[in-house]
Amino acid sequence: MGHMSDQPARWTQATVYPDMWADPDDDPRNSEGTGPDGELATLQGFLTDYRLTLRMKCEGLDAEQLARRSVPPSTMSLLGLVRHLAMVERDWRNWISDDEPLPRLYGRRDADFDEAVADQALVDAAYADLEREQAATDAALAEHPDLGERLGKDRTSVRELMVHRVEEYARHCGHADLLRECVDGRVGQ
Repeated sequence: MGHMSDQPARWTQATVYPDMWADPDDDPRNSEGTGPDGELATLQGFLTDYRLTLRMKCEGLDAEQLARRSVPPSTMSLLGLVRHLAMVERDWRNWISDDEPLPRLYGRRDADFDEAVADQALVDAAYADLEREQAATDAALAEHPDLGERLGKDRTSVRELMVHRVEEYARHCGHADLLRECVDGRVGQ
């Protein structure tokens, strides 16, 4: 005996592989040829792709859908992830600086998730925050191309920070996969 469910049906826009987000020819993360040469270029490539994946997981959703906490009891939402990663990008600059820490982007702890509400102005601000903080962190790290250089009060290596950045985005893109699927059923890498 079946029952009504408010769970969305799984779907994808892809036609070539039924478990993909988009067909290979339409996926902006796909590039032809060999991968980049060198460790720094490889790390930057993975970071770029994960950043793009996060944006793709949010595409086509309205403010309510982006703010929906779709995996209870978690307080995570796609909008919360965008805000969280903006905050984390800012904090990474604290790791490499000897200066006083930059102020928290959203105030109190967990405000990045807790205050991610369905308001288009807040959505627009979150995307602007993310772009600004990513650009600022990228610019700060561009001044330190030696992956072995140690920076900041804790003498963190550039390599460790770069790997941590990739790891943070990869982890949260996994969360975004589940959040998005619960919102409207869309699946894919």
